[in-house]
Amino acid sequence: MKLSDFDYHLPKELIAQSPIEPRDASRLMVLGKTLEHRYFSDIIDFLEHGDTLVLNDSRVIPAKLKGKKNTGGNVEVLVVSKAGAGYECLIQGKNIHEGTMFHFGELEATVLEVKRNDMGARYVVEFNCNGNLNEILEKVGEAPLPPYIKQQLENRERYQTVYAKENGSIAAPTAGLHFTDALIDRIRKKGVNLAYVTLHVSPGTFTQVKAENIEEHIMEPECVSISQENADIINCTEGRLIAAGTTTAKALESSCVGAMIIAKEESSRLFIYPPYRFRSRIDALITNFHLPKSTLLMLVSAFAGRERLLRAYSVAISNSYRFYSFGDAMLVFK
Repeated sequence: MKLSDFDYHLPKELIAQSPIEPRDASRLMVLGKTLEHRYFSDIIDFLEHGDTLVLNDSRVIPAKLKGKKNTGGNVEVLVVSKAGAGYECLIQGKNIHEGTMFHFGELEATVLEVKRNDMGARYVVEFNCNGNLNEILEKVGEAPLPPYIKQQLENRERYQTVYAKENGSIAAPTAGLHFTDALIDRIRKKGVNLAYVTLHVSPGTFTQVKAENIEEHIMEPECVSISQENADIINCTEGRLIAAGTTTAKALESSCVGAMIIAKEESSRLFIYPPYRFRSRIDALITNFHLPKSTLLMLVSAFAGRERLLRAYSVAISNSYRFYSFGDAMLVFK
C-alpha cells in the first residue's frame, strides 16, 4: 500500500495539549456494527463476564536530559537503551561528534561513538554516574513527551498508566492513560480477566514513514515480554480478547504461534499494516486517534479496515474529538 493511503487532514486545534481529568472522563468512540459516542468510563458497558482485557504495563522512564556542551551550546539527549559501555541516545544539538562532552548539572557525559544509518544518527554516550542511571534520570530527567505537545506537563505521573510497572519506554502506551484504578476495579468485579504484557516503546513511535511504498519501511526493535502466567490467562479466555492499545496488540501478535500466546522475552520488529492477517484472536482494540501516515494508524487500519477507520476519523474531526497522546479514545470491534 501507499503512504498517501493513510493521510488525512487534522485541524491543529484538535491536537490535545494536556490530559483530561479525571482520566476516564475522556470521550470514547465505539466502532462496531454502528458508531456510538460515549465517555471512557462507559467502556465497562461493552465488557462482559469471561472477557480478558490485556494491558501493557511498561513504564515511561524520564529519559530526556537538557543541558550544555562543554563549549556552551544547548543540547538535548534522549536515552534509548543500554549499549555496551554506554547508552544509545538520540541527540539534538550542533556539531556532535566522538569526544563531545555534555553536562546536566552534576551529571556529565561523553560521546563514545557516532552511528549513522537510514534512520539517522545514533550516539553511544558514557555517563559519569556512579549509581544506576535510571535512578539518576528519576532525579534530573524529564518525561520525553511527543514533539507535538508544546505545554509543560506539571505532573509527570500523568504520562504513565496507573498500572505502569516495568521501566523501559520512552513514550507512554497512550490507550492505557484513560484507565483509573477505580475503573479497573469495576472491570475486575464484573468478572473480566486482566492480563499484562510488556512492550517498551522505542523511538520508532516517533519515526516518520518516508517510503511511499510502506512495505519498505523498517521498524525499530522493541522489547516484548510476556510471562507464562499471563500467557495462560490469555490462552484460557472463555470470552472475548480485548487489547488495550496498539503496543498490546503488537506484543500479542509478536508472541503468537498457532493462535496461542507463548511466554517469551525478545525484541520485535513486527510491522502491521493492511492487509495483515491477525494471528492472535483479538476481538476488540482500545486505541487513541493517531497521526496521519503513522505506523500506529496503519496497525489500527489493519484491524478495523482502512476505509472504515478513516470514515470514523472524519466523524471524530467533525465532532471535535481530541487527537493523539492526550486525546480521546476509540473502542474498535472487528
